Amino acid sequence: MSGTCGNNGHDFDGASTAYKHALWAVIAINGVMFVVEMLAGFAAHSTALRADALDFFGDTLTYSLSLIVIGQELKTRAKVAMLKGISLLLMGLFVAGLAIWQMVTASVPQAPLMGGIGALALLANITSVLILLRFRDGDANVRSVWLCSRNDAIGNVAVMVAALMVAVFHSHWPDLIVALAMSALFLSSAVQIITRARSELA
Repeated sequence: MSGTCGNNGHDFDGASTAYKHALWAVIAINGVMFVVEMLAGFAAHSTALRADALDFFGDTLTYSLSLIVIGQELKTRAKVAMLKGISLLLMGLFVAGLAIWQMVTASVPQAPLMGGIGALALLANITSVLILLRFRDGDANVRSVWLCSRNDAIGNVAVMVAALMVAVFHSHWPDLIVALAMSALFLSSAVQIITRARSELA
């Protein structure tokens, strides 16, 4: 198989040089953006930015796991996908908890910094999505990489919208609402990944 998603009825398992190179590129992008966005999240007092930074960190780790298990038997790949799904589930719960806590304690985020970093993160994730686009219909392991990249791009758009609303209303609520929405997206994707992995394990 040359790296396409395949036409023979079998899900692409990532065992191609093209996919490995794509994954390395996306790992590098996510690692850099985790550092940039986390620092900016603290500077801007933005829960949504910090949530998105945690997602970049989680993606860096899980993409590395995806790279390690490429070419191994389906059961092994499915187990790793299950681990990624559980990690995404925990991340969604953590972000929800952080947002709820910040409802009482949060200060108003710095909208210009929040929006600017959100735009930079969106550019990084659009690049990742385009790199991974032709691999989106693979097995649970490959599919989870695609879903995580897609979620990041959606989350960045939401962060930018929240930054605009923070600037207009001078309130921390848009930031927290976006953080909760991102949490829901993480949880939804976690269910998809876990369901697919359970099917492959069966």
